[in-house]
Amino acid sequence: MSFDHYSASLLRYPEFGFSLDTSLLPVDSEQLAALDPMITRAFEDMKALESGAIANPDEQRMVGHYWLRCPELAPNEELRRAITAPLRALKDFAEQVHTGRIAPPSGGGFRRVLLIGIGGSALGPQFVNDALGEHARLPILFFDNTDPAGIDRTLASIGREGLASTLVLVVSKSGGTPETRNGMVEAKAAYDAAGLDFGKHAVAITGEGSKLDAFADEHGFITRFPMEDWVGGRTSVMSTVGLVPAALQGLDIDRFLAGAAAMDAETRKPDAATNAAMRLALCWHAAGNGCGEKDMVVLPYKDSLVLFSKYLQQLVMESLGKEKDLDGNVVNQGIAVYGNKGSTDQHAYVQQLRDGVANFFATFIEVRKGRDGDTIEVEPGSTSADYLQGFLRGTRKALHDSGRPSVTISIPEVDAFQVGVLIALFERAVSFYASLVNINAYHQPGVEAGKKAAAAFLETLHAVRSRITADPKTAADIAYEIDADTEDVYHCLNHLTANGEAQGALGKEPKEDTFSL
Repeated sequence: MSFDHYSASLLRYPEFGFSLDTSLLPVDSEQLAALDPMITRAFEDMKALESGAIANPDEQRMVGHYWLRCPELAPNEELRRAITAPLRALKDFAEQVHTGRIAPPSGGGFRRVLLIGIGGSALGPQFVNDALGEHARLPILFFDNTDPAGIDRTLASIGREGLASTLVLVVSKSGGTPETRNGMVEAKAAYDAAGLDFGKHAVAITGEGSKLDAFADEHGFITRFPMEDWVGGRTSVMSTVGLVPAALQGLDIDRFLAGAAAMDAETRKPDAATNAAMRLALCWHAAGNGCGEKDMVVLPYKDSLVLFSKYLQQLVMESLGKEKDLDGNVVNQGIAVYGNKGSTDQHAYVQQLRDGVANFFATFIEVRKGRDGDTIEVEPGSTSADYLQGFLRGTRKALHDSGRPSVTISIPEVDAFQVGVLIALFERAVSFYASLVNINAYHQPGVEAGKKAAAAFLETLHAVRSRITADPKTAADIAYEIDADTEDVYHCLNHLTANGEAQGALGKEPKEDTFSL
């Protein structure tokens, strides 16, 4: 690789210490020429999106997460107020909690936060907490699933007495998301059992007029913050969803927003050569032939970024994993994302990356600063940070030598500003890539299909539960009675047996199983 090629493939934003090295995943001139009309359209699509056009045609919605860090871009004053007013309110709320002006009925101040949400309503705050929350004023815990054992484990870590000083954030746009609703019901039951008024410890982050909004009003929640329908869950971390918990933790949310705004400004420029988000999207396109033929392995070489790959999993896969394009053609688009962190992965699946099936491209995240404060030599002339840098560069070279492509993103350190930079970079790369391949990045029909199927199964479960009597019945017997699929009934019965609601012979074929009270 010539130095001239390397220089052309290294894009820097020196104002905030960012760089993108695409030298090991080149996009040749013929590919660029073929994509030129799509690149032009992608820049036009982004400009229209930020101007308030309907960017989610399936749901006839605007897409406004970029306005969250630049409210003046919002197309009217009402939308601008919908961003700035909640931001002022949540800052004031956090300050009142920190100073004790908002406190639990028992007094003494709130000492921790319990966030109840799922998907983007939890994953964004989880990532930000893991990256920046080491010295938070209020530590934060999560109910991010409907697993009762996981709920019990979190409640046990708080302790019955600790509930009195725990502030609960319930996050759901519709208020009807089952996992979040279940978590709220479980939390309320724990507060009730401890003789505490749940509402006096709770805050809702939800859409105006939602089921959660009504519940919060009925039960006297401390306050409510709005969620707008033009912000999707996977891009909501800079809305009230992410900013309320971050402010309560004492994180610098102004710098967080400023980092995203700085990356937005650079990647708003319609020049593929100097636009890091477009360059990234073009690399994704080149690596996977524009149809996701290769997975994206995300390797951040920093412990505090360990959840970044999980965060990107939702952002990229929920946005780009689509059956049909905007013209209705079946295209089955998507890019699979996985990863953990370096150099840990070098002792795990990097062996396959180096020598196994070549079905991926790597994204290295380099953090130049090793640690705050003084350091030591772990051997003469070398520090732990030296080793981490050596492992990153060594793995990158080893993959390249084996014909495995990669890109490398570098930031100076992990702070609120730089986390904002990273989030904005990938949000905009997703938007650009979606335009390049002509799909809607802002809906999730597959998720909705799964929710409907789960609801149908629960209806069957309720019917099965009502049919269990003291007299033994087979799954086929009950399926006939309720006009349901025998296999579904079998799994319902196994579930009820495992949870003490029925007696049966688990593990046998459905036709042989009998179940009773």
